[in-house]
This record gives sequence, C-alpha cells and structure tokens, in this order.
Amino acid sequence: MARELNEVGVVGLGTMGAGIAEVLARAGLSVTAVEVSEGALARGRAHVEQSTDRAVARGKLDAAERDAIFERIRFSSSLEDLADAELVIEAVPERMELKAEVFAELDKICPPDTILATNTSSLSVTELSVVTGRPSKVIGMHFFNPAPVMKLVEVVQTVVTEPSVVEDVEALAERLGKVDVTIGDRAGFIANALLFGYLNHAVAMYENRYASREDIDAAMRLGCGLPMGPLALMDLIGIDTAYEILDTMYKQSRNRLHAPSPVIKQMMTAGLLGRKSGRGFYSYAEPGSAEVVADERTPTPGGAAEGARDVRTVGVVGSGTMATGIIEVVAKGGYDVVFVARATEKVEAVQKALAKSLDKQVVRGRLEESAREEILGRVNGTTSLDDLADRDLVIEAVVESLPVKEALFANLGEIAKPGAVLATTTSSLPVIECATASGRPADVVGMHFFNPAQVMKLVEVVSTISTAPDVAATIHAVSAKLGKHAVSCTDRAGFIVNALLFPYLNDAVKMLEAHYATADDIDAAMKVGCGYPMGPFELLDVVGLDVSLAIERELYTEFREPGFAPAPLLEHLVTAGYLGRKTGRGFRDYASR
Repeated sequence: MARELNEVGVVGLGTMGAGIAEVLARAGLSVTAVEVSEGALARGRAHVEQSTDRAVARGKLDAAERDAIFERIRFSSSLEDLADAELVIEAVPERMELKAEVFAELDKICPPDTILATNTSSLSVTELSVVTGRPSKVIGMHFFNPAPVMKLVEVVQTVVTEPSVVEDVEALAERLGKVDVTIGDRAGFIANALLFGYLNHAVAMYENRYASREDIDAAMRLGCGLPMGPLALMDLIGIDTAYEILDTMYKQSRNRLHAPSPVIKQMMTAGLLGRKSGRGFYSYAEPGSAEVVADERTPTPGGAAEGARDVRTVGVVGSGTMATGIIEVVAKGGYDVVFVARATEKVEAVQKALAKSLDKQVVRGRLEESAREEILGRVNGTTSLDDLADRDLVIEAVVESLPVKEALFANLGEIAKPGAVLATTTSSLPVIECATASGRPADVVGMHFFNPAQVMKLVEVVSTISTAPDVAATIHAVSAKLGKHAVSCTDRAGFIVNALLFPYLNDAVKMLEAHYATADDIDAAMKVGCGYPMGPFELLDVVGLDVSLAIERELYTEFREPGFAPAPLLEHLVTAGYLGRKTGRGFRDYASR
C-alpha cells in the first residue's frame, strides 16, 4: 500500500518549480521551496503570488485559500532545509550537469528513504539516479506547464526504481488531482517524444518556405482542432528549450526527424527565443508578452485574393458525402451551383441529403425558412458533364483514385469554357497529374476542403508548378466568400495538415508497437498534456486505418524519409480488416461497446 507523503520539497522556483510548489500546497502538503539565492527566491515567490492572485480574480480560489497556500510553503535558499522531506522534486534548468549536482547534494542531505524526483522533460532519469547512493529511490515526475492548470503528470520509472516508490508517486499524483501515466525512461517520454517530432517537422516546413508561419499555424488549428499552431507553440515553449529537448531526443533515438532543424539553432544563437525575448517565429509587443505584432513577414489582409478571376457560377462533380457538403457550402455562399452525379438516383439522393441538412438547420434556428428555399433554388443536378460548359469554377469531388480523376480532368479540360478554374479536392494525390491530364494546367489548382465541409473552416489552396497566380487568387477569393479560411501551399504529398499530422500518428503507433506505453496512456498524454481534442489512436480509428495507411504510404513514397515508413503494426491491422470504427475494430474494439 502506498504511503501518504506530507512533507515535500521543491528545488528550483522558475515558472515550473513555482507552479509545482503551488500545486502541492493547494493539495494540503507542507512544502519547502528552495532557490539558489535570495533574489531567485523572491522571483519564485512572485510567480506563486501572480498565479494565485489570478486564480482568486477568476473565482477559482478565495482569499482564505490563497493565504492557506502561502502558510504551507516555506521559502528557503538552503538545501539543508530539506533534511526532513519525504519527497523532493527537482525543477532546475534542463542541464544534466546542474541536475546531477543537485541530486548529489540532496543524496547527502535527505534521509535514505526520501524519494528524489526530477521534473525533467527530456533528460535521462537513469543517468541522474546513478549520481546518488539511492538509484532505486529516484523517479521522474514530469509536470506540464502551467502546473496548476495542466492535469497530466508523466511518472517515469527507471529499470531499478522500486515498485513501492512508483506506487507512492502515483498515489501522490492522484491526490493532487492529476492524471498520471507511468512509463519507462526514454527521451521525451510520451508527450514530448510525439509533440517535438511534429514541431520540428513544422519548423522544417517553414524553413523550406513551403508555407508561411501564419498558414502553417492556421492549418493545424482549423484542420485538426489544436489549441495552438506549431510555430506559435514553439515561441511559447522557448526556442532554446525546444532545441535542448530535440537535441537530447536525437542523441538517444538517432532518428533524423528529431535532429533540430538548423533554423532553431540559428534563432537560439541570435537570441530569438520566442515570447520570453519578444521575438521568435513571430514578433511580440514586448518580452514576455503574448500579443503578436505585425512585422516584415506579416501578410497583407486579403492580399492572397488580389487579381482573382470573376466567379459567379460553380460546378461540382461528385455525389458522395464530401461533394454534398461542398454543394451546400457553395450554394450558401450565394453561388449558382450545377452538380454532376453518375446516375439519376444519385442526383436525387444528393438533393434529398441537401434538403435534409438544411431542414435540420431551420429546426435548430440556424437558418431561416426563406434562406432554405433560396439555397435550394440555387442548386441544380444533372448526369451530364456537358452541363458544366458555362461554369466559372468547377470543383471535382469524386473518389480518391488518380486514374478516375485524370479521366475526369481530361473531359473537363475540353468541356469547360476558356478561363474557367478547375479545382480538385484531393487530400493526398498529386494535383499536377490532374493538371496535366486537363491539357490546360495553368487553370488547375487544389482546393482541399476538410470533412464535414459544412463545419470545417479550413481550405488548403494547392498550387502546382504550372498554376497561374490568378487561379490560386481565385480560390482564396471564393473561399473568403464561403466563410472559409484559406491557406496556401505547393503541390507536395500531404499538403500542410496531412504532412504534419500523419507522421505524428505513425510515431504514436511505433511507440505502442515498442510496448513503451498503452494506447490509453498515449491518448491521455496527448489530450491532457497537450490539449489535443483526440488522442492519436482515437483519431486513427475515426479516420480509418486503411485511409491513414494510404496517406502514410504517399508521404513515404514522396519524401523517402525512413521515419515516415508506415509502422508494421498499422499494416498488420489493415491486412486483418481492423480498419477502425467503421468495421467495429481498430486499435480499440467497438463491437463490444
């Protein structure tokens, strides 16, 4: 049975250490908080004061509770004051030699049964444990920033950590109201190992000028529902901190995807450390401010739509879920729409689905009855591609098969009037193949909507090497009229969202495959620790494992990056027919629920 820890210490009162001390005191523990000097101690105390004052202002704490927190924290500049602690949590800067020095000192001062925990986010807990005479009593206790708010704690055991120590720390995490995941000692643990590979990939995308910082960040927020874009998150974490974590992960994994992008080191050397220095990937009002201010790289509002061709009429080819959603969105945007389906019954099915969707919105009070009639009046269905001859813009939304799309674009190239824009909604196939098949490649562009099109705000505007600038501008202008947020990129596998999302999902599968953590723990780490709306395995099961595998194969084929090779476990599940929710079984079994 786990022992109840009541006398605890925290060494290091930066943002993280001060937050940890506050969390412990809030839970009723007696805390000794130690810093290296009186000045650092004053700054640490100020961190706790600011945090608790904010909580009082927001009604999360009352004044008496705040005062009680301070009564439970003893501030000290001497490690000797930790002589009675049952647990000490180290939260000094992320440098191995500094942490090792602290652990060696604590080993001399604290009783033999005192647990020594490190809040490291990436360094080896095992290496720290061996500088002490009690490696079996050393453990990782990785809180997330800000500690009073974030619910996740990664409990990191080494190969010699005593099971009773793990139990004690797990029980403490529960008492603190945290969600704990217990894992082995590996660089990055769960959350950072998955998060920083993704962040590094986003930095490389920006460094290669594939897409702007604003478009990369908007794509991941709007396309994946993430709380922050990757480059804004890098600025929040700190460019120097990110470099240290990536460098540590690379030295241990030798995975090229963890090798810090060169621009990260350049920014660190130049002092562009993110929010704390006032400038990183973005510029801020002042050091420490969250307010982004315009700089020389800030795009002109509406600039991407300048020079657009005039679009009054739109054609949509397709009758599936995606095509039906696009027809609704375009008609709602005020455009006259002709859609083409393969058979009369398909035309009728689309019209019924559209009417049903609009009826639902009327019932919920989101749409006026008169608006419903106007929208339906703007939509006409047909089985003949020839009926698209007068359209200003034609959007293809047929099955994700290159031969099918190429044949369609060959027909559209002949049928569409001169100057008409031809767009494909492909999520993974090369747009240039459709463009070449059309015989008029300058008029062809990618217009990748996200599912469901009626809800998702993002559109990826994909220009090939042949796309005319005014054609890309046209899609930006149309997207704005449809109430969508358009982002620009060039024709490369995965575009922005899938190119960043699927390697991250693949890394999660590899982590599971290596028996490092369970699917439940990995999902919990990313949802609770990083604020993701879904864990990677939940998301894979929703997307479909077959769809995910197809996208990962496209990415691997294009980039030839060993780290992008689909995890064998994903291949095996697809071969077995376990495709996710749609078949009742994927990474989880849904049939029995």
